[in-house]
Amino acid sequence: MQLSLHADYALRVLIYLGANDGAVVSTRQISDAYGISKHHLSRVVQTLGTHGYVELLTGRGGGVRLKKSPAEIRLGDVVRETEANLNLVECFDPVTNTCPIAHTCGLQSCLREALTAFIDSLNQHTLAELLVADRRSALSAAFIEVRGRATGPPSADRRSTG
Repeated sequence: MQLSLHADYALRVLIYLGANDGAVVSTRQISDAYGISKHHLSRVVQTLGTHGYVELLTGRGGGVRLKKSPAEIRLGDVVRETEANLNLVECFDPVTNTCPIAHTCGLQSCLREALTAFIDSLNQHTLAELLVADRRSALSAAFIEVRGRATGPPSADRRSTG
């Protein structure tokens, strides 16, 4: 099983926002920090806003910030709410299922049990656990380093010619 980029980026956004102690940050800052598409990231932030994890602030000085405390954000819930498809196999979706043995093989119940255990295991952890003091410092340093590279001296392809 592999998480979609949408769910992966949702977790990354929450980590970034948590490491910034409630500050309002732009999606550009987050996309620069991770080297990911601002367009894709904007959709992820919208999803997080829809589920009440982040607050979207519009206008001058707008951006995004955590709406819940990191201790209230359970990782399994984030994955469940941001992962578009948790159907591990075809037979999880009765509408599109064409497997001729789906009702007799027993695989579906085993996989559903495993998926439930996966989400339950993640739900034993919160964003706050990922932001303990020493890790938060390391994250902040890593983000500062990335921002420094992004805003450092212009590379040959970014220099103006006039």
